[in-house]
Amino acid sequence: MSTPAASGSTATGSDGNGSLARYPGWILAPGLCWAVLFFFVPLLIVLAVSFASRGTYGGVLWTFSLTNYVNLLHPLYFRIFGRSIFFAAVTTALCLVLGFPLAYYIARLPRRRQGLWLVLVLIPFWTNFLVRTYAWMFILRTEGVINKLLMGAGLIDAPIELLYSDAAVLLGLVYGYLPFMVLPLYAAVERLDPALVEAACDLYASRWSVFRRVVLPLTKPGVIAGCLLVFMPSLGAFITPDLLGGARSMMVGNLIQHEYLVVRDWPLGSALSFVLMGVLIAAMAVYYRIDAGMNQEGSRR
Repeated sequence: MSTPAASGSTATGSDGNGSLARYPGWILAPGLCWAVLFFFVPLLIVLAVSFASRGTYGGVLWTFSLTNYVNLLHPLYFRIFGRSIFFAAVTTALCLVLGFPLAYYIARLPRRRQGLWLVLVLIPFWTNFLVRTYAWMFILRTEGVINKLLMGAGLIDAPIELLYSDAAVLLGLVYGYLPFMVLPLYAAVERLDPALVEAACDLYASRWSVFRRVVLPLTKPGVIAGCLLVFMPSLGAFITPDLLGGARSMMVGNLIQHEYLVVRDWPLGSALSFVLMGVLIAAMAVYYRIDAGMNQEGSRR
């Protein structure tokens, strides 16, 4: 026999749950307000500035114009965008090739040892990215560690110019963004049932067939997440190309920084930022469209 207090508490609880179910938007309100205030409003300001004009001594003249977007049709900007996309694609591919074996190895370790390896992967995040990039400058310069080791071993007679090159930029990008590839791949591989791999091996499938037909399809969400997490920041990177590549390695991020801080052409820098955002959105849309088509074709089979 229920007491009035118990029935009252039950009613109150049901009313409370009902009120929460009736107003789920209140739970999202703080996050939505934060996103609107600190993301959408600044984004609208940058969009408005991209249609303005540069003042004589810098600054912004609020006169509506499409000149900034028309100027981006110059072949020079096409070359910089193409170069940036190439560097981002190569960085993503190298991170995938290097990160997948590492993630697979960590996921197949005993549980007590996985934590140690994940800490080793995350250790670079304990130091500022700028400091780590400066460390690579000391390693790659003509008086750096690599040249001293090569000369000490008698492999070279004179220092090799490693710094301020495309190879140095790629090295810095891969080093900086490799953990972003390893972590989602580890999460995907860890959920992979080892019995499926063993079954494929028992059916006399080669290692490449097992990887291509079993491991890769089942870990595809982690591959997609890792590729996006590496490609997007690599495309807009400016610290690594600026410090390790110098003036020879101009990328979109460096160009936007140059327009904002050196030339003080904020409208053109804003237009470049929105074009870069459009390229990223278009690339993601094309990728997901192709992936959806491949999934539909696979389901039909």
